[in-house]
Amino acid sequence: MREYILGIDIGGTKCAVNYAYKEGLELYLTDKEKFPTTSVNETIGNILISVNNMMEKHSLTKESVSAIGISCGGPLDSTKGLIMSPPNLPGWDNIPIVDIIEEKFGIKTNLQNDANACALAEWKYGAGRGMRNMIFMTFGTGLGAGLILDGKLYTGTNDNAGELGHIRLSEYGPVGYGKAGSFEGFCSGGGITQIAKSLILEKIQMGLPVDWCRLEEMELLTAQKVAEEAAKGDELALQIFDITSKELGKGLSIIIDILNPEAIVIGGIFTRCRTLMETRMLEMIKKETLPGSRRVCKIMISQLGEQIGDYAAISVAANVLNKEATYERLDL
Repeated sequence: MREYILGIDIGGTKCAVNYAYKEGLELYLTDKEKFPTTSVNETIGNILISVNNMMEKHSLTKESVSAIGISCGGPLDSTKGLIMSPPNLPGWDNIPIVDIIEEKFGIKTNLQNDANACALAEWKYGAGRGMRNMIFMTFGTGLGAGLILDGKLYTGTNDNAGELGHIRLSEYGPVGYGKAGSFEGFCSGGGITQIAKSLILEKIQMGLPVDWCRLEEMELLTAQKVAEEAAKGDELALQIFDITSKELGKGLSIIIDILNPEAIVIGGIFTRCRTLMETRMLEMIKKETLPGSRRVCKIMISQLGEQIGDYAAISVAANVLNKEATYERLDL
């Protein structure tokens, strides 16, 4: 039996509405419409228009669409369906996005932060299939995680579970998540750039110019540029990635020892730079973790890759259906 679902992805620079159908355990992405994120009211209006367009285009009705899922950066309250002032969405203060969607379309709607949505996607349709305990970790502009524990998404008391980026790994270090030496400070695009700027400045002040980044180019430096130079074998760029890889291993060791997962699935930069990071990361995990926990935990790259954003919001909707099916079985 096919179940038709819609997903709304709300990002800092762009939004998307996805249409898919679920058949058994499989999910099939069918269509997508993108548009820029602008002011709060204009963006909400465009979301409503886009959902309506998608439904008309595919002859969907409120009776035929089983659920709508929304993926958005936190903080938010998934129980009340509120978006609560995310840093990448200025002006989105206590927006009752679930009520807005449900009142407009009369379709069951659920909201999750983007890391949780990605965890659901990777768990059900990617690298984590069949697992009961899996952690999905973002590794991009920032660092966060979604926790699948004992066969279900764990969000914590007030939706703050999985904020791994705030863990302090060192008393000093690059700043991430408002904290020097944090996991996000070392393991994010911004963190890699901070490490690079510091080491490049040291070189320049010692009279040792760095040919791939002059002093006047420092503000334009990106993690991607550092990765490109590391891939070419540049010694300084490799040193930068060695620092990040070491701290990644330390951070993952904490997760392994505390949560004892079957797998930690990592997306973003790690997916693209695995060959630069994996050896040093695994060395640190071997050094830091309990052997019993380490033996049962695999470190994996995201199977959904660049498509994970498309799957995320749709997976939130699919999770609503999975819960309802579970409740029905329990009622029997």
